[in-house]
Amino acid sequence: MSTPFRELEAASLAAMTPDERARFDAALEEEEARLRIAEIVYQARTAAGLTQTALAARVGTKQSVISAIENGSQMPTIPTLRRIAHAVDRRLNIELAAAS
Repeated sequence: MSTPFRELEAASLAAMTPDERARFDAALEEEEARLRIAEIVYQARTAAGLTQTALAARVGTKQSVISAIENGSQMPTIPTLRRIAHAVDRRLNIELAAAS
């Protein structure tokens, strides 16, 4: 008999100490941000009609860096995001929104 994933997830989260849960939530938030940035960079690059190699050349980095950003394995710095935005003829806007 197998246990549904959501049940296992709920049990694991409930078993965490408050400190473990805080670290888990922080890591989850960071991962979600990295994946949002990955999607934004990918969409901007493809909308600009650029390959990863062409974008990397415009940004002054390697194709592997653009790939790592787009697959979510690397969080770009603000200066790198500015260069990417410029390379795809966009502006970089950073916002601190109210927590919900």
